[in-house]
Amino acid sequence: MIRYLYADQLAREPDLQHEMFRDRADQFGRRLGWNVTVDSQGEERDAYDGEHPLYVLWQSADGGHGGSMRFLPTTGRTMVNDHFSHLTGGGRIESPLIWECTRFCLSQGAGGQVAAALMLAGGEIMRNFGLRHFVGVFDARMVRIYRRIGASPEVLGSAGTGRKRVSVGLWEFSEAARAQVAKSAGLSPAQSAHWFDRAFGGPPSLAVSA
Repeated sequence: MIRYLYADQLAREPDLQHEMFRDRADQFGRRLGWNVTVDSQGEERDAYDGEHPLYVLWQSADGGHGGSMRFLPTTGRTMVNDHFSHLTGGGRIESPLIWECTRFCLSQGAGGQVAAALMLAGGEIMRNFGLRHFVGVFDARMVRIYRRIGASPEVLGSAGTGRKRVSVGLWEFSEAARAQVAKSAGLSPAQSAHWFDRAFGGPPSLAVSA
């Protein structure tokens, strides 16, 4: 199932939190070879985990971490503005209607349905928080995944070639896209909406940040 947890809420579930940061270390550090910081507990964290993000997680039937991603408003500190503005012509992406999505992570063995369920959950945030877009940085391997689940972004800029190509993308979430991603996830839109409403007690206002 999908969980929506702000950083302080996730900290109250230490086993789930540890698995998420451990899987991030495995994916971004070991499998992809990114220059990330992994601590003595085998967890990967960066400065943006300290900005009180909203995490979206797929929690498996045994309570473990199946996949996750991290969201921050672009009105505060974001990875795309701090480190990747050269891919957008030097311009900063700042709007209360655009949030950043980063650290899209799948545990080993998680399939395409988990990836699609996470993207569907991102759409719930967009619909219920009154957002228009997500912005994020992605590498070449994600192009095929996004295309397969029906959630390809508008590419704002790219650098590099082949497997080392990195891009900044902008996502929107139409009803048609929602239906396609839900189909890829093997979920109904109603189930997705139920998980969101259970987390937030009904649609929150745009001003919600914690």
